[in-house]
Amino acid sequence: MNSLSKTLILRFSSIGDIVLASPLLRVLRQRFPTAQIDFVTRTEYSELVRFNPNLNVTFGYDRRDGLAGLIRLARALRAERYDLLIDIHGSLRSRLLRILMGVPRAVTIDKRLRVRRALVANKVNRYPDVVSVATRYIEPVHAYGVEDDAKGLELHIPDEILFRVSGRMAALQLNRNEHVIGFCPSARHATKRWPAERYAELGIRLAKQDHARILLFGGPEDRALCGGIAETINASAEGSTVDLTAELGLLETGAAMEFCDAIVTNDTGLMHIAAAKQRKLIALFGPTVREFGFFPPGEQSLVLEREGLYCRPCSHIGSATCPEGHFRCMQEISVDDVYATVNRLLS
Repeated sequence: MNSLSKTLILRFSSIGDIVLASPLLRVLRQRFPTAQIDFVTRTEYSELVRFNPNLNVTFGYDRRDGLAGLIRLARALRAERYDLLIDIHGSLRSRLLRILMGVPRAVTIDKRLRVRRALVANKVNRYPDVVSVATRYIEPVHAYGVEDDAKGLELHIPDEILFRVSGRMAALQLNRNEHVIGFCPSARHATKRWPAERYAELGIRLAKQDHARILLFGGPEDRALCGGIAETINASAEGSTVDLTAELGLLETGAAMEFCDAIVTNDTGLMHIAAAKQRKLIALFGPTVREFGFFPPGEQSLVLEREGLYCRPCSHIGSATCPEGHFRCMQEISVDDVYATVNRLLS
């Protein structure tokens, strides 16, 4: 266990989970500086780790290829003869890949399924402490002398992308504004989204009272949501909001976030990208709680949540609709609360 020559890490998805794996890659490289360390993820997320200097090779899996594609990938990986496989996904697909590869040694993440199930289903909190998922990813390799270095998340962006995004940001003349605030108003599941009208109201207040410029971030599926927010803000504070939704890739989004003084975000993948770029963060948690481990780390990050609700948490990933029909977990996070928190961070 004092020597590893070839290690493979599995994490197919999603954005936040892959960014949260960055401390594992860093400390594994520190412990085994000459080893080959490779990573498997889905093709659409591979840019998040492709330029990480702690990795040798990134393998992409296209889920449209189904089982046949997974078998082809397993054959290619088996030929590499890895001496350790680290599965930090723990999914049916990652377990199948482990079996197909036949690596002699494999370790996997402890998802705390029993305590998570007790908290969601019965509202009984049996978590002994609140531990970040980034730290949990390192736990499986403690036996190999790998320990967390408490240096936080990383996102490695090549100079080409940084220069390109810098040019895009320069054209916006952001220096004319007192502050630049990023909004990440979407999330895969609807119950993890703070209402769009609240984001719009917050943006109007920041633009008018604080002379702030608002940058909206999101993917192609967020065009309607973010476009509506931008239109509402600009109707009251003309030219104050720039909708970058679907214009930027994942690394480009990270590069653009560097121009933000603070970011208001839901519990979503872009939250972790912002955290990896050491931005000041206000994270809005509704159906999810810190115990699940997906909170943004660091003193510059604050979580706003409605504590004490009988129905919370109702899910560890969110859902399409509020199971109770009232959506109090998000509705009771007021614009006043978020606005005050933004100003407290900026001060």
